[in-house]
Amino acid sequence: MASHLRFVSRTVMVHDGKVEMAFKKLNGILTREKIFETAMRKRYYEKPCRQRQRKNFEMCKRIYNTELSRKIFFLSRVNREDPWLGS
Repeated sequence: MASHLRFVSRTVMVHDGKVEMAFKKLNGILTREKIFETAMRKRYYEKPCRQRQRKNFEMCKRIYNTELSRKIFFLSRVNREDPWLGS
C-alpha cells in the first residue's frame, strides 16, 4: 500500500461508463501537477546551460506574476486608504 500512496491523488473513478469525463478530469489533474510538462521536458536531454536558462526564466516569471497579482489585489480592494492624504 505504501508504494501506491503517491498515486492516490491522481486516481479518477469512472461512473456509469463515462470514460470521457474521467479522462478529462485526469488530464486536468496531470496538467495542474505539471506532470505532462516534466514528461515532455525529460523526453530529450536538456543541456545544463539551457536548464539554468529555463529555471531562471521560470523564477522571473513566478516573481512577476506574484507582484502583478499583489498589485491587482491592492487596486481591487474597496475600502483602501487614500494614498493622497489631504486632497
